[in-house]
Amino acid sequence: MQRRSAHLWAGWAALFLAAGCGARTQLDAFELTAAAGAGGAPSTGVAGTSGAAGACLGNCVVALCGDGKLDATEECDDGNRVGGDGCSASCTWEPTAVVARGARTCALAPDGAVKCWGDNEFGELGLGDTENRGDAPGEMGHDLPSVNLDGRASSISAGYLHNCALLEGGSVKCWGDNRFGGLGQGDTENRGDDPNELGALLPPVELGTGQTATAIAAGDAFTCALLTGGAVKCWGFNYSSALEQGGQLCLGDTLNRGDKPGEMGDALPAVSLGTGRFATALAAGSDMACALLDHGAVKCWGVNAFGQLGQGDTENRGDDPNEMGDHLATVSLGTGAVATELGAGYGFTCALLGDGRIKCWGLNDAGQLGLGDQQPRGDQPGQMGDNLAAVDLGAGQRAKALAVGFESACALLVSGNIKCWGNGSLGQLGLGDGRNRGDQPGQMGDNLPAVSLGTGRTATVIASGYCATCAILDDGELKCWGFGQYGELGLGDSDSRGDHPGELGDQLPAVDVGF
Repeated sequence: MQRRSAHLWAGWAALFLAAGCGARTQLDAFELTAAAGAGGAPSTGVAGTSGAAGACLGNCVVALCGDGKLDATEECDDGNRVGGDGCSASCTWEPTAVVARGARTCALAPDGAVKCWGDNEFGELGLGDTENRGDAPGEMGHDLPSVNLDGRASSISAGYLHNCALLEGGSVKCWGDNRFGGLGQGDTENRGDDPNELGALLPPVELGTGQTATAIAAGDAFTCALLTGGAVKCWGFNYSSALEQGGQLCLGDTLNRGDKPGEMGDALPAVSLGTGRFATALAAGSDMACALLDHGAVKCWGVNAFGQLGQGDTENRGDDPNEMGDHLATVSLGTGAVATELGAGYGFTCALLGDGRIKCWGLNDAGQLGLGDQQPRGDQPGQMGDNLAAVDLGAGQRAKALAVGFESACALLVSGNIKCWGNGSLGQLGLGDGRNRGDQPGQMGDNLPAVSLGTGRTATVIASGYCATCAILDDGELKCWGFGQYGELGLGDSDSRGDHPGELGDQLPAVDVGF
């Protein structure tokens, strides 16, 4: 396993075949390997079985994958042999969600299990050590343990060097880098880098008396939670030393929260969103965050060095008193425009609008705004609203989901195709080269190819990390491309994919998650 010696802080079971036909008069779990598609000959019982697939000599029941009956050899059985519905054609769990950030990827299974692979310097894989996973053979699939959460996760979020899971019942658990309190434990001790730190030994984040969460968003060393009822609380890093700016916790100062005792729970104030307003979704970038409000408007706070808050200036919000609540204007998205999803990266922000258009603002040095130039938007007056052009996705194309990485973004189109733009230096755009897209005229729209996912394949879920992109496909497989040095692509090596021709499509293996 490859392990990184230092991290540059950039501000940023085998299948069991039960064959006891002669030992038991009724065999509840008799899975024929040939029928399950696992290969090999049918299992042979003590009293003997036929060599023909599906036949059994003796008093036993033949159980098949896809019969709707959960057998001992199956992780799931939903009554069909079709993938892409959470239970694969071979009756194993499929990932239903994927997140990517830093040099790490995590996936969520329908049964609430979480697995992470890639960089693990601070224990962000949650395996009780600091060894990377996914960068060498024999580390993925059933060889990759799940994160011990002592509960079932309903959603996950990845920050730069830490992860968080929202558990059933609304509690939140975070692990990985905690130098600035981003895990919300009232100290600066990492969790997950040594044994006996997770499971029941990892306390949930204290959100306040009677408070539970409905969503989470992890940024660079800070975390925000959307609480039941629509309030938002953020903790962790609250100051960007590289930019000498902060306010991402939106508490009117630049003091960290969650790194000392007595700062969480009822002592942690909620973000002031304005009179009568509440949040329905969150996004966290490198050093800023945004909330999608109940009426479809967007408010963003934190560092604003590149106009990523969409206020027409470069003044931070949330680092001084009287900047939030009714004092913080909503982002102007254009006449009649409402947002349905948000994404934030390093210095830029994107919104998916109700009509399927995408608008991005902030830093644009690599074309991450998808506007055919390298000029920032949102840092000067008159650049937002109707003056901010939507990303050209092609004639008649509309998006149904959005994923924002470090300096790139991707749209999941209504057709199920994926288009990505921005920094492509490590193949994260999935176009078979290392060139940027969207920073020059004529690169977007119909001129921007869709990512090749494989013959007849489309995507249902997308995620963008700092330099890698992942998609869950319509058949339930997970594919990742881009930077692979730390194993974040989950392919058992440290090679990048997508930066040279012939690496995507049918040539790109699926990730063996092994749920």
